[in-house]
Amino acid sequence: MGSALLIGGDPGIGKSTLLLQVAAALARQNTSCAYISGEEALDQVRLRAERLGLGDSPVQLTAATSVRDIVATLERPDAPKVAVIDSIQTMWLDTVDSTPGTVTQVRASSQALVELAKRRGIAVLLVGHVTKDGAIAGPRVLEHMVDTVLYFEGERGHQFRILRTVKNRFGPTDEIGVFEMSDRGLSDVANPSALFLGERRGNVSGACVFAGIEGTRPLLVEIQALVSPSSFGTPRHAVVGWDSNRLAMVLAVLEARCGVAIGANDVYLNVAGGLRISEPAADLAVAAAVVSSLADEPVPPEMVVFGEIGLGGEVRPVGQREARLREAAKLGFRSALVPRGRPGSAPAARAPEAIAIDEIEHLTDLVARFQPADRAPKRPRREGAPDRRRE
Repeated sequence: MGSALLIGGDPGIGKSTLLLQVAAALARQNTSCAYISGEEALDQVRLRAERLGLGDSPVQLTAATSVRDIVATLERPDAPKVAVIDSIQTMWLDTVDSTPGTVTQVRASSQALVELAKRRGIAVLLVGHVTKDGAIAGPRVLEHMVDTVLYFEGERGHQFRILRTVKNRFGPTDEIGVFEMSDRGLSDVANPSALFLGERRGNVSGACVFAGIEGTRPLLVEIQALVSPSSFGTPRHAVVGWDSNRLAMVLAVLEARCGVAIGANDVYLNVAGGLRISEPAADLAVAAAVVSSLADEPVPPEMVVFGEIGLGGEVRPVGQREARLREAAKLGFRSALVPRGRPGSAPAARAPEAIAIDEIEHLTDLVARFQPADRAPKRPRREGAPDRRRE
């Protein structure tokens, strides 16, 4: 079955290394593979293969940028079943009057290679550069032409790499693969939660463990916050690994609904390990880390936190609660701060016996855990409740 896959990522993140390892693994399983490089000479590719211990893999190597020549070679009866094109921005068609890397050339070259994959029933893996905003460079139609779009993510200062699926015509999306980069290339991480928490230190204020879900995989990661007095007129908010607009919302709810004075402070937020979190279930863990740093009171080191925060300060339940708690119990955590179930909803799945569940329904319940009783915030009166102040 012919298919076209697009793999994007920052320069130097390891796209070429990953695909060279993929091609070598397939070739060792008697699947004919070709690695077509438009950016490096053959000797450079061979040196990388030898460094990775893949020098004896039966992968066909070539350096070419002409799409006409590549298509003619892959049309032959003995052509390989898998072809890696590194990268699509270096390819060009002589029928298009523009330089390689332009929108017109990228679109025309991709269309020719995708048509080849469908016609010949082969798999074509296209490497794509990304812009400074993180999107794949070139026309947006490029992502619509291919069957699968993968993003290879990670921070240069960390050895962890995330392969994230954003489009997949053959299966589910939002799945991730976690890899570790070493001098021998990329290796699969069987237990990413343990790896992301490997350098964690307990009893430090501003640190909270979040039990998240990436695709179908539960994943535990440490969220770190630092709240410090601002030395400028306008406080600064810096975020790494999370949505800055989401942080602004959580801070506003803490101030307006819980009376937590954060406005005159700089707030720094970091997701440890280079992982990027997008699900709203991280709201409660972010709030816990921020309040912990502000009060200089550590979150219990054996506790995991997850839950979504509404604009009224309510803490809302999130999906796959049991899977999150099972992953936490497996890694030795003993308690969990989670949202209370909705009234009238189905009973929550049974949690592991090793986990003590602490349910809260409003953000003030979280803030009260880090402040003395006489300074604990008062929960806003619910609509329709009697006002006792006049009695």
